Amino acid sequence: MKVKVFDESHEKDLEKSINDFISDNEPELIDIRFAVSVTAYGEEQIYCFSALIVYR
Repeated sequence: MKVKVFDESHEKDLEKSINDFISDNEPELIDIRFAVSVTAYGEEQIYCFSALIVYR
C-alpha cells in the first residue's frame, strides 16, 4: 500500500494533479481524503486544497 499527497492553492489545480496522477499511473485506488483550509494574511484569504490518495 502506498500514499500520495497533493496540495494546491486552487481546486482546479488539485483536480488536474489528481487526474494526471491517476491517468499516468492507473493505481488501484483504496481511498481518497480531501481537505480545505483557509487563512487570512492581511486582507488576503489564502486557500489550501489538499488530498491524500491511498493506493496499490
